[in-house]
Amino acid sequence: MRILHSIDELGEIGDLVVLAAGVFDGVHLGHQAVLRTAQSAAREIGGTAVALTFDPHPAAVLRPSEVPQLLTSTESKLSLFESLGIENTLVVRFDADFAATEASDFILQLTRATPHLAGICIGRGWMFGKNRSGNASLLREMGQGNGFFTTEVEPFKIGDAVVSSTLIRKALLEGDLRTAETMLGRNYSLSGVVLPGAQLGRKLGFPTANLGLNNELLPPNGVYVVRVNASGQSLNGVANLGTRPTIGENSKRVLEVHILDFSGDLYGQKIDVQLLEFLRPEIPFENVNALKIQISKDVDATRECFAEMGHTR
Repeated sequence: MRILHSIDELGEIGDLVVLAAGVFDGVHLGHQAVLRTAQSAAREIGGTAVALTFDPHPAAVLRPSEVPQLLTSTESKLSLFESLGIENTLVVRFDADFAATEASDFILQLTRATPHLAGICIGRGWMFGKNRSGNASLLREMGQGNGFFTTEVEPFKIGDAVVSSTLIRKALLEGDLRTAETMLGRNYSLSGVVLPGAQLGRKLGFPTANLGLNNELLPPNGVYVVRVNASGQSLNGVANLGTRPTIGENSKRVLEVHILDFSGDLYGQKIDVQLLEFLRPEIPFENVNALKIQISKDVDATRECFAEMGHTR
């Protein structure tokens, strides 16, 4: 996927362009509907769909004391775009100067940089520009004079609930993986680079990959059945998220992943850890030997879980 870092780079796309614009934190089913609407519209006119998003999250600049915990880092968001077939993404740097840009000026920047701008797709109620003054009505009004259409995609509902990043955050903080999975359209995952650790897991017979986590929302501490994507492989594993109270660690939360039947070296590699099932809370044990016994039980429970799911490797 091609990553564009300035609005001017849109002019390098020679095709008719249909933008899918939004923050897209989580890339949940509602966001996917906006992206697919842009892709469908682009196919109909023989053009190209381009995702337009922002980094960092606008709240980090506008309301730094109220920044929500992210469901996806920018890097993870881009990977999800690519998995959905998006071939071009514009990542707009959101800073104080950009936050002060009038909504109409932002639209004019897009039209001037993109001679072949054919359409803009947004989610219902999305607002942008200084003081959030831009909306679908402004886009339609300016589109009439600048030759682009506006499509406002209806919210995605599951039953009576409107899928939203806010509801997904609430579900995850409550440990409700099923609701989060349903609204995301996939298992919630955490990603990061594998860092060297104290190698206690290896000494206990259960080597772990210790992740340097991005600024993503963490569910409750505990032991989880996980699916690990690493080095082009999809592997079964069990992970502990927490502070490792048995070995006297500090309060910093870490994610340690034991990959079943794996002996490779993942240091320095970025891996993605999908949270499938919650096994048990994190608790302190009397000693390291008691911890080792419990880890063995966790591994057995994980194997049983994968056998029930039909994934033995």
